Amino acid sequence: MTGHLPALQVVFPLLCAPLCVLLRSRTVAWLLFLAAAAVSLVCASVMAGQVADGDVLRYAMGGWKPPAGIEYVIDRANVPILILVSAIGVAVAVYARPSVAAEVEKPRTSLFYACLCLNLTGLLGIAATGDAFNAFVFLEITSLSSYALIAMGRRRRALLAAFKYLVVGTIGATFLLIGIGLAYAVTGTLNMADLAQRLPDVYGNRALTAAVIFVFVGLAIKMALFPLHAWLPDAYAEAPSAVSMFLSATSTKVAIYTFLRFAFGIFGAALVFERMPITEIGLLLACVAMLAGSAVACFQTDFKYLLAWSSIAQVGYIVAGFSLATADGLTAAYLHVINHAVIKGALFAVAGILLLRIGSTRLRDMAGIGHTMPWTFAAIVIGGLGLVGVPPTAGFVSKWALAGALIESGYWPVLAVMLVSSLLALVYVGRVVEACWFRRPDETVTVERPPAFMVAAAWALVLLSVLFGLVPGWPTGLAEGAADALLGAAK
Repeated sequence: MTGHLPALQVVFPLLCAPLCVLLRSRTVAWLLFLAAAAVSLVCASVMAGQVADGDVLRYAMGGWKPPAGIEYVIDRANVPILILVSAIGVAVAVYARPSVAAEVEKPRTSLFYACLCLNLTGLLGIAATGDAFNAFVFLEITSLSSYALIAMGRRRRALLAAFKYLVVGTIGATFLLIGIGLAYAVTGTLNMADLAQRLPDVYGNRALTAAVIFVFVGLAIKMALFPLHAWLPDAYAEAPSAVSMFLSATSTKVAIYTFLRFAFGIFGAALVFERMPITEIGLLLACVAMLAGSAVACFQTDFKYLLAWSSIAQVGYIVAGFSLATADGLTAAYLHVINHAVIKGALFAVAGILLLRIGSTRLRDMAGIGHTMPWTFAAIVIGGLGLVGVPPTAGFVSKWALAGALIESGYWPVLAVMLVSSLLALVYVGRVVEACWFRRPDETVTVERPPAFMVAAAWALVLLSVLFGLVPGWPTGLAEGAADALLGAAK
């Protein structure tokens, strides 16, 4: 049975999606999504143990051997992503029951969970597949389900946010598909391992250079790298709370992994970072993202929009790490992928609690919740300190690793930009704390205790972020293993 785990973790949530709609029961649909996420987490955890020593698991779909057939490849590079997506899925499933009941119309609930199952399927499939075109297919499954999920938001603006994401996301997917098509035209294969073997023989080919550019631009849109970020703020802020929690923790992270797999595992670091100026371009865009994202977040009046713009800045940190194309830089990038996913998932979960209990996430409406909702306020403070990078939070660990990588490579100006961005993060987190603690609450309004499931999911992620800061060995080990696997594939 363990030999089928690479396929099972993708196939099981895929089968759960139609069942959610066919059975037409809100409770059953929720249980199916919870089961899909839990099964995927178990599969990812077992496979993580199997590849911990550097082994690679390969699974030929339908018995068709690669490169003719589609192959799933599990190694140390994608195991952290599989565990992250599955674990966040479990947390979202626990959180979603009361949240979805309050925010999503009852007739749409089964469809909502079906789309969540499809989204989970796509994210896991992108990470697991060893076929370039199959990665595009899973990316489209993820994108299409995301458009539907965002459109189910409580306000009419959710429809506009979904449409904007659809237009921009389609452009990104088109760029990616063109890049994959050009690589196929040059080599005659779509299998990632086969591509990696054939491409060095055609370095210097103009079609191959164009393929790298198209793939970079397409995935930069999907990872919301400034200035290709326009879809993200509205999509995160207007989506239902459970969707905001899930997408903020997984969507851009999987897109970043996909770029790393293409850059190091297919095209090769020698082409992408030595023959082409991707390092310089990546560091420049990362610096702009860090400054612009944090600066705009300082002026937001809505907590969810503030978190969304913060995500754009945090993507900048990750891009700065992998643009160095060094072991330390890749380790820092992977580590921040993990830590930021946990922190941002927790904060969007808290935003959903506020939306359910006070009916708004505007800072002016959050006045005094530090006194009326002390546990919710504590979660905001701890998560906010993680965004700033204050010890002993997980954000400090990954930012410290990134600072070390930048110093070792001699990029002091990028380090200075990172420090300024962190100070700006302190400003926008301080604005939230000021509104929640120092402003007087409306004493005529009684705030009910939030649902236990939502509080448990939010605090599980908050405590996990603190644990990763106090005991960073496990996530650091995963990040180092992933960096070694990618650099080994690039040689």
